Amino acid sequence: MFSRITSVLTLLCCVTLISCHAHNPEANTVVMVIENSPNNLDLRIGTDAQAEHIGALIFDSLVRKDEHFQLQPWLAESWEQPDARTLIFHLRHGVRFHDGRALTSADVKWTLDSLRNGSIVSAKAANYASIAAIEAPDDFTVVLHLLYPDVMLLWNLGNGTLGIVPRGSGSNLGQHPIGSGPFRFVSQMQDKEVVLERNPDYWQTPPAIERLRFAVVPDTTTRALELQKGSADIASNALTPDMVYSMRDQKNVAIETHTGTVLNYINFNATDPILRDKRVRQAIAYAINRPLIIHALWRDHAQLADTLLPPSHWALAGAGEVASYDYDPAKARSLLDAAGFPVLGNGVRFHLTMKTSTDETARLLAEVVQEQLRNVGIAIDLRSSEFGTFYADITHGSFQMYTLRWVGDNESPAIFRNAYSTGGFSPRGYNRGHYSNPQLDALIAAANKEPDEATRHADYLQIQKIIAEDEPTLMLWYLDNIVVHSRRLTNVHLTQMGTFDFLRSARLQ
Repeated sequence: MFSRITSVLTLLCCVTLISCHAHNPEANTVVMVIENSPNNLDLRIGTDAQAEHIGALIFDSLVRKDEHFQLQPWLAESWEQPDARTLIFHLRHGVRFHDGRALTSADVKWTLDSLRNGSIVSAKAANYASIAAIEAPDDFTVVLHLLYPDVMLLWNLGNGTLGIVPRGSGSNLGQHPIGSGPFRFVSQMQDKEVVLERNPDYWQTPPAIERLRFAVVPDTTTRALELQKGSADIASNALTPDMVYSMRDQKNVAIETHTGTVLNYINFNATDPILRDKRVRQAIAYAINRPLIIHALWRDHAQLADTLLPPSHWALAGAGEVASYDYDPAKARSLLDAAGFPVLGNGVRFHLTMKTSTDETARLLAEVVQEQLRNVGIAIDLRSSEFGTFYADITHGSFQMYTLRWVGDNESPAIFRNAYSTGGFSPRGYNRGHYSNPQLDALIAAANKEPDEATRHADYLQIQKIIAEDEPTLMLWYLDNIVVHSRRLTNVHLTQMGTFDFLRSARLQ
């Protein structure tokens, strides 16, 4: 691992010494390098980080999370809840889609109905299972009638999770999305780029940037070199901390950092003959030295995680309230022995396959995990593939272990229903490992219906305790947001959520 990092740093230093500062030929275009193409720009369907971040620039949501994770008006300028099973939204006047059509209650109804009636197949559909019927009594009023109280529904109507689409939009909307957001879709080429342009008729202040090009650059080193040369303007959480460190004194780039909510994790297939025993999953957690990896791989730009919810969240379990897996290889060996997996003559208890994307940091992390698990007798075979193939595999449950990140979804306790309830099995939810616990299902259902926040908090604490004990997922760490950008880009203000929202206010000079 360290030899690879050294090679990368050497290459970056060489670029610095030859002063290769080519200027971006697209004077009015901001070029952002991203790791992979979005899996679908239709926010009803898209679930990967690129889809949700870029999609949130194209589409608007009904409500919007602020920097403290509180919900604020957006397309809905107000809402009310006359009883536990009714939500009434009052839409903002004067909002238009990019094709000029007025955005009305009929569009909101269509967006939600398409997820509820199955015409759109999406992992997000489970978020709206509580809706029994939707009324649009006039152009600016939407009434949701619920089957049961669902306090998480508002969160699932927020930014990054869902964008309102025009009435009549089908499953192919992601190929040429039409939203009402600050940027309009221009073009997309798979594995190459996504191009957006400023929406001059945006209902809020239009962005200052005229054109955005998201250039797909799968290789981390190449992304860094593009920034060094000046042929790219910005990379958001797309470089290794070592690369960022090597660029800290460069005159042509600026570096912005902020604590973040993006969660690195390792997920297990709970139906696998080996991994279905929670003692094996716990052993793997004890065998991985997370603080050492944070220091070596992330230059301490991350915080240890024991649960999905980000730091400072109102429902987050406190220190010591849930099981924490400190590095303890002796404990790991003891658990593996107890689970019936002794060390064999070759020093190996069993083999597991771990899947990752071809992203450099994902591969480096997997290599470190492979080395540390070897120390307790677990042989890990690594399988890296381009993101589309990797994501298709994990969505269809074709894995034993994989590593990925939660981006945005873990900012709401609704994540527990989608990621860990039996009803959240992929592809209609995010429970890709098919973990199932009836006690947890009952707690999740109760918490999502409970109007009293103190009671709900107690339910979520129990949920986090069960998940930490069963360990269907090893929570690794929350990544700091690190954005590297050219000096010609100014007014770049990051938030804890790590979205691309800073592009709404950034300026070219």
